[in-house]
Amino acid sequence: MNESIYSARFISGPEEWERQCPVFRRGLKITKECVKATMCASSLGVYTAYINGQRVGKQVLTPGWTDYKTRLQYQTEDVTSLISCGDNEIIISVGHGWYASRIGTPNNTKGIYSQIPYAIAALTVEYADGSKETVYTDESWSVARSAVLMSQIYDGETYDARKTEFEWMPAIVSEKPTSILIPQEGEDILELCRTSAVKLIYTPAGETVIDFGQEVTGYVEFTVKGSSGQTVKIEHAEILDKDGNFYNENYRSALSMVTYILRDGTQTYKAHHTFYGFRYIRLTDWPEEIKLEHFTAISVYSDMKRTGWFECGVPKVNKLFSNIIWGQVDNFLDIPTDCPQRDERLGWTGDAEVFCRTATLNFDTRKFFKKWLRDLWSEQEAFNGAIPHIVPNLWSHQFSSAAWGDAATVCPWEIYIAFNDKEVLSDQFDSMKAWVEYIRGMGDEYLWNAGSHFGDWLGIDAPEGSYKGSTDQYLIATAYYYLSCGLLVKAGKVLGKDVSEYEKLAVNIKKAFNSTYVAGEGRLTSDTQTAYVVALDFGLVDNKALFAKRLVELIEERGDALSTGFVGTPYLLRVLSDNGYSEKAYTLLLREEFPSWLFSVNMGATTIWEHWDGLREDGSVWSKDMNSFNHYAYGSVAAWMYGNAAGIKIDEAKPGYEHFFITPEPDERLGYVKARYESRYGSIRSEWRYEGDKIRYCFEIPKGTTADVTVGGVTRVLGEGIWYI
Repeated sequence: MNESIYSARFISGPEEWERQCPVFRRGLKITKECVKATMCASSLGVYTAYINGQRVGKQVLTPGWTDYKTRLQYQTEDVTSLISCGDNEIIISVGHGWYASRIGTPNNTKGIYSQIPYAIAALTVEYADGSKETVYTDESWSVARSAVLMSQIYDGETYDARKTEFEWMPAIVSEKPTSILIPQEGEDILELCRTSAVKLIYTPAGETVIDFGQEVTGYVEFTVKGSSGQTVKIEHAEILDKDGNFYNENYRSALSMVTYILRDGTQTYKAHHTFYGFRYIRLTDWPEEIKLEHFTAISVYSDMKRTGWFECGVPKVNKLFSNIIWGQVDNFLDIPTDCPQRDERLGWTGDAEVFCRTATLNFDTRKFFKKWLRDLWSEQEAFNGAIPHIVPNLWSHQFSSAAWGDAATVCPWEIYIAFNDKEVLSDQFDSMKAWVEYIRGMGDEYLWNAGSHFGDWLGIDAPEGSYKGSTDQYLIATAYYYLSCGLLVKAGKVLGKDVSEYEKLAVNIKKAFNSTYVAGEGRLTSDTQTAYVVALDFGLVDNKALFAKRLVELIEERGDALSTGFVGTPYLLRVLSDNGYSEKAYTLLLREEFPSWLFSVNMGATTIWEHWDGLREDGSVWSKDMNSFNHYAYGSVAAWMYGNAAGIKIDEAKPGYEHFFITPEPDERLGYVKARYESRYGSIRSEWRYEGDKIRYCFEIPKGTTADVTVGGVTRVLGEGIWYI
């Protein structure tokens, strides 16, 4: 923690500037030898700082998004190399960001928290003689309208490159409390990937469109030559319509536009304070010949270390896995968003909950999730244990939904077992307990049979006109009640707490579930795929063979097709494999007709879709109302790829892969599988390959670990080394 920033003041421009972005300035004269200089900065909005014209740090969209009511991250940078003897100039450019943009609901026209952004900073210079001085944001700073005329999360950015002279006036000092400031907890948001434009398209409608070949979250960098006052206008889209024309109606009210006003000559631009989700751009104004080499898509996301890889002998499955990776990085921009493009881009708890295990396998998400979970607890405290649908929360509280609110218990546990991080359990234990107590007070003590829930959201079996699948919402809710209570018990035991009360509660929830929702031998009152999936995966039914048999019957009745939505899909293949139906799990994975994972691959997807049929076989769209083509929840199938196809499983008794299991489930239709996970101990690898009528295996066990490896029904305990079987 750097104490200096707490003595600074928040500063702003006048309220009447509203959507215009301010820039702040202050001079600093150095007359002695400087040995070290440190800058702490933050904003209610997003900011970029400069000293003597050079950018401070590499992060973008700082300080990220938190529960601004109680938590605001600040960044600390060593700026010694930027300071010079004599006159120095400090500049802070601020955009509206999540704080002052219109965000949260399609009809919202103003910032949820504020109409204007604020900056705060402290620059401390240490001298060779042992003295030091600190410059704080206060009444000594000046403010002006910047060249960024508008920058909004949904609507994009307008920039006037002609604007080089500014009309400075005294900055307005705010009485906003500095007590909300915290050192940065999340990963840095960086520019981490550059994708070249691949195709110039002149559409049947006469539009000029550029295809980057991959959907990304970030912004376009372009180079253009022209005359002062000419403009560039760029719009963004995920898909082309069935006729090959530019299509962005699914962005709803988000304008998602760049307007750039040129100065004379050649110039290069990229967004300063916002981001877009896109694969295609439409040029409605461009002053010269279009050259693809002048356009690059820059991906921005949280700087998480890649830890997981999967490859098999079916190229379409490999493309699916690539889409899952892209879907994660595109939506892990400081918070786990539902989508990066339309007028939403919110931290939906349900999406994070179902995807958390896959997320921990693909990337080291420990720091990322711990920061977000602290915001979840901060928001939860305001509602007496209830969890808002989105974190950070922008809405007045309505109701807490099963599966969504259960992010409070599922995510901490998944982070703990993946990384052996007890701190996340310690940080979140009160949150976990408050969530279980909230549920207990909602319906009958042992059933969550009250309130409203999202149910099996977007299930294929949803009734006409509904987004909810047909599974009884209270069956799902009670199943999650049992799951969360059990995870609370597990967390309490890890932390050495007395959780005997909750052990008894879990037993009673299971009894109540069986007496209420079990209709007979192997049957549930809600006879849907998702009902059987959650009952089996969460351990709510004892005679698993009968219930699993019924699940398979329901799949076969649909022609070997799934009917699950956001709740059932993440666990579907795992339940099949864990109950002796691995072959059926592969059949679902490899299915290419709608509904299936590979249907979207066949339709040209480069990320994961929100709907199984977001784009229909004839090229028409499912809906323009709620139809994201970059929604990672169904990508949770990757956990099955690692854990069942390759067989790499965590041992919860020795978390963080100190000990683990490898139990591969080969299927000749894949030909081979190669999976690797970079644990804190080193590489864990599981490979199998069909060679004629034999299956060859290769496993890698890192130093300091052991694994129970099961092949052909025989289990071996293996230690460090590469093993061939």
